[in-house]
Amino acid sequence: MSSNTRVSKADYYEVLGVSRDASDAELKSAYRKQALKYHPDRNPGDQVAEEKFKLASEAYQVLCDADKRAAYDRYGHAGLNGQSGFSGGPFAGGVDIGDIFGDLFGEMFNVGGSSGQQRGSRQQRGDDLRFDLAIDFEDAVFGTETEVRVRRLEVCVTCSGRGSASGRGPTVCSQCQGRGQLRYQQGFFSVARTCSACGGAGSVIGDPCPGCRGGTRVNGELKLKVKVPAGVEDGTRIRYSGEGDAGRSGGPKGDLYIVLAVRPHDHFERRGNDLHCVIPVSFPQAALGAEFEISGIDGPVTLRVPEGTQNGRELHVRGRGVPYLNEKGQGDLIVKVLVQIPKKLSRAQRELVAKLGESLTVDNKPASPGLLEKMKDLFS
Repeated sequence: MSSNTRVSKADYYEVLGVSRDASDAELKSAYRKQALKYHPDRNPGDQVAEEKFKLASEAYQVLCDADKRAAYDRYGHAGLNGQSGFSGGPFAGGVDIGDIFGDLFGEMFNVGGSSGQQRGSRQQRGDDLRFDLAIDFEDAVFGTETEVRVRRLEVCVTCSGRGSASGRGPTVCSQCQGRGQLRYQQGFFSVARTCSACGGAGSVIGDPCPGCRGGTRVNGELKLKVKVPAGVEDGTRIRYSGEGDAGRSGGPKGDLYIVLAVRPHDHFERRGNDLHCVIPVSFPQAALGAEFEISGIDGPVTLRVPEGTQNGRELHVRGRGVPYLNEKGQGDLIVKVLVQIPKKLSRAQRELVAKLGESLTVDNKPASPGLLEKMKDLFS
């Protein structure tokens, strides 16, 4: 029996190094890494690398097609009925091989940080931007609206994004004929170097625009009213589509992400949609019970302390917490009782406490921590 293993029988997910629930974007990214690593042009004469490149292409061709992937997940290679062979042409299922290999070859022949003509001249989406916005605790609870100023790259109005003063845009580099590279023969080796005339772009601008100096974009500033909804948390991201950097060569704009940083409150701590605070009460209030008014995040709150309340007990006030984000209702206000014991007493107070102590009996025997927790739960 031959010792060679048929590459078509390899597990396609293992070939690409992804999990079985990988998204389309993850599949594409994994395939591009494999193709870039094992492409024959990068590994001339290496048959092992060539086989790995073919296998990675075959795996991606199957997994990027929803129907083929479903059949493969259920039945393995037997479910493909011979449809998994790599053809080298456009992928089935409407997948644009040019979109993958256009980027791939642009990276493959990148020398000294510059790319070839296809990468330099094609439209490119603008970068996404992040703006950190600090807001007060109350603004996160109730919502607010504020204006921000974000620096971003915008299309040059002088040349309308063409990069040239005449509006003609870039022309093919005469030095490298649009390839972005110049090849030199040194003995048995062919060495490729980045074209110094165009910097590897494959095109040049003969009459750069005075506004952007041929860069097609200029520094600008965006004034934006940000509406913060009620109930947001620290780290919440608000996305504004198309408000990021302008794209290159007429490409679409990126997105802007407003990331919220909530300042802490002096008295309240948020846990989920509940608000927590600590309220001191006197020994008589805890022992006899009391009712008094405290300040809530949204106004006065009447707090009822039951008779015999123990130190550390938590009292719940329903519906006085943080509103649910984009939903009805809100959390609770949870008040932890802190029974204050006076450090100094007058002679009259000491006599009163002593008389009270004579009428109270406590079994001062050691108790395990577990028993104390059970007692706390019982009193709560």
